[in-house]
Amino acid sequence: MVELTSSHWLFLFWVFVVIVVMGLRKDPLVPCLLGLLTVGWLFKQSFVGGVTAVFNSLIVAGNEFWGIITVISLIVSLSKLLSDTGADYLVMSPAAKLMINADVAYWVMGISMLLFSWFFWPSPATALIGAIMVPVAVRAGLPAMGCAMAMNLFGHGIALSSDYIIQGAPTITAKAAGFANPSALMLASIPLTITMGLVTTVAAYILVKRDIAQNPEVHKAAREAMIAGEVKREINTVSYILAVLTPAAFALDVVAMSVLKLTGGDATALLGATAVLVLAFGTMLKYGWDGLEKMTDYIRDGFMFGIKIFAPVIIIGGFFFMGKGDLAKVILDAKTATGFLEDFGIALSQAVPLNKVFVALVTLATGIVVGLDGSGFSPLPLVGSVAATFGKAVPTIDVATLAALGQIGGVWTGGGTIIPWGLIPVAAITGVNPIELARRNFVPVVLGFIATTIVAVILM
Repeated sequence: MVELTSSHWLFLFWVFVVIVVMGLRKDPLVPCLLGLLTVGWLFKQSFVGGVTAVFNSLIVAGNEFWGIITVISLIVSLSKLLSDTGADYLVMSPAAKLMINADVAYWVMGISMLLFSWFFWPSPATALIGAIMVPVAVRAGLPAMGCAMAMNLFGHGIALSSDYIIQGAPTITAKAAGFANPSALMLASIPLTITMGLVTTVAAYILVKRDIAQNPEVHKAAREAMIAGEVKREINTVSYILAVLTPAAFALDVVAMSVLKLTGGDATALLGATAVLVLAFGTMLKYGWDGLEKMTDYIRDGFMFGIKIFAPVIIIGGFFFMGKGDLAKVILDAKTATGFLEDFGIALSQAVPLNKVFVALVTLATGIVVGLDGSGFSPLPLVGSVAATFGKAVPTIDVATLAALGQIGGVWTGGGTIIPWGLIPVAAITGVNPIELARRNFVPVVLGFIATTIVAVILM
């Protein structure tokens, strides 16, 4: 029988506080820090021990996430160069030419957003797709709301929740769930991602088609206004070189990952190195000797973005890592420390009969509730820890599938598909109301959650 101490109950109290704060759309950093301080203080029976636990947790979480922070920062730096040179326009123009009508435009827009979000992340992809492809899609007959829905569901939904190329989301979830690398979780997530993606995008497509049929004159006027506002891009030799080199380099990376079976840190290193080398070459090609200083600007801008995204996740992750045994020992600097959440899972299994349906619903609900703060990655340390907890409690459950389900719930909610405060970038670039966009996305996403949960239960 697991012995639950006062430290366990204090940790659980702060977990509930964090969830409530996130549910109220507030940042949970202060509760996480207070949780680290007080739990460390109680466990070590020393205020200084509590203070050191706070710092240790940041170092532990920073070490766990630093590789992902770096590769995302470098890729964002490269995307800025592509935008400045006009290479992004050349890369997207073949897809834009395929948009012959609203039906094709919806799927081309969505698939383009998916691919670019996998390689460049949804935030840079939103600016890229919005500036280049939205005017073409609207001209083809797809309403601006349809463009926004496609961008959200494919980019901030499918791409960000799977994150198969950069591997940021699965790395964070896998670490919290107890996996050495994200490959097992990524493999388990494939059927869930396919289910969620198909249900949501097809449902949204049906809604968009119905909207076009009911309001043809409104969309005709919007189409004419968008055509009048199109902007021309300046294209030169450097633009063409980077437009060919960048996709080719990343395509070779994908081939290398497959042939050499690179996952986790090795795959991240390959992508990061490719991004920074192409960035350096392109910067010098465009700016000559001035590129020596311009390279610094691009790197600085990229890392400012990366740190801005991950700074809160480090603190949140540091707190929830106390729920995992091996990391709790480092954070609390004590060989006797155990994973608080893991212990609760074992105790819960001994007191209450658990089944696959119950643990799936709890994990999904946890991801959704925590994702309400509007940060796609904030729920990941918690859903990973919850999956590991239930895995300890019910050894027959597939922890990877359970963690993948929680990741989908957290990212689809917090990443920006059904909460207005997470939809502002896409809403702004397409010119739609974020509240209305959230309302339009709600039914497809809920249907996706239901279908994906059923598939997860079957697979567990």
